[in-house]
Amino acid sequence: MSESFPLKSLLELTQTRMDDAARRLGELIASEQEGTRKLELLQNYRAEYEARFHDAARNGMSPEAWRNYTGFLGRIDEAVAVQAGAVERSRRLTAAGQGAWLEQRNKVKAFDTLQRRFDAGEAKKAARQEQRASDEYSAKRYRDREDADEL
Repeated sequence: MSESFPLKSLLELTQTRMDDAARRLGELIASEQEGTRKLELLQNYRAEYEARFHDAARNGMSPEAWRNYTGFLGRIDEAVAVQAGAVERSRRLTAAGQGAWLEQRNKVKAFDTLQRRFDAGEAKKAARQEQRASDEYSAKRYRDREDADEL
């Protein structure tokens, strides 16, 4: 009877950790994409608002309206800067998550290679035992036939 892979629990643990890392990486990628989408929306809104400001300026506007437009553009610029920072942080987290997933995947590959080698060794042992048993059976049959011929 063959033995079970002695590092099976470690292989299963690394597979679980790899699955967790993959799930986390998926969450990080989704978060990065959502942040990028929000940044693009803010940038588009800013461009539209700035175009409205230029149109209004060409048609003449009061100093108060000018202050309102420029003040709001400043707040949009701040929001864009904050969101750009959030996207950059998200990109760094995604890169780190990818590195963590790759590290776990490499560990799983290493344990999987060890298991395949172990299984191949067990198969060789089983084949040798089967051959030995077959040889013993053949030798016994030969001896029994020799003994029967002598009688």
